[in-house]
Amino acid sequence: MASYTFPSAFGATPLRRRLSGLGLALAVNLLLFLALLTLGVVTLPAPKSPPALVVELMASDSAAAPQRAKAAPEKARNLARPVLHRPTIVPEAPKLPNLHPTDLIEMSSEELAAADISRLPKSGAGSGAGDSKEVGRGPNGEVLYAAEWARHPTNAELEGYLPRNAPEGSGLIACRTAPGNRVEDCIELANSPPGSHLASAVRQAAWQFRVRPPRRNGKELIGSWVRIEIDYYHSGG
Repeated sequence: MASYTFPSAFGATPLRRRLSGLGLALAVNLLLFLALLTLGVVTLPAPKSPPALVVELMASDSAAAPQRAKAAPEKARNLARPVLHRPTIVPEAPKLPNLHPTDLIEMSSEELAAADISRLPKSGAGSGAGDSKEVGRGPNGEVLYAAEWARHPTNAELEGYLPRNAPEGSGLIACRTAPGNRVEDCIELANSPPGSHLASAVRQAAWQFRVRPPRRNGKELIGSWVRIEIDYYHSGG
């Protein structure tokens, strides 16, 4: 017996089913793409810049400002200060009196030579005023100078060496000067009157004498010879 069946969707041809599935897939993909485009537009926040290090230099400048302000007037004053130059002092030549020919004294060549101070003897040279006086020669030809007392001998120092019954007169000796105003190596030169032995009395007492050494050109000549004379006389008693 023959039978008959109504057509259904599942009964459609395979090509039709493929086309409808492909269109559905495209529609879904399109919707997903649109959704992704809409969701993908995200506004990102602007990146924050790191905090900058700011160095404040105004404090130092402001502190130095009064000093600069103070130095500026001082510098201005220094620039405005006049420079003083020490004047050159020229010594004034002494004014000489006006001499007339009649005021001049005419002198001869001999008078001019005598007035030449360059020819005057120098101080201490030769036999100057400070030199000791020469009175002869010593025992061996040395220069003999006049004695100059540093201290005069006393009667007590002399009378102990007088011979008994000595007459009035003098004794003359020569001695070599020694340090300390002393004398040594004395010798007898003369007796007055002769034979009175007064020179012997002077020689024996000479160790007590104080005589300055002779001088020559301002220099003491210790060791030089000096002549010493002692006068003896009787007192009124």
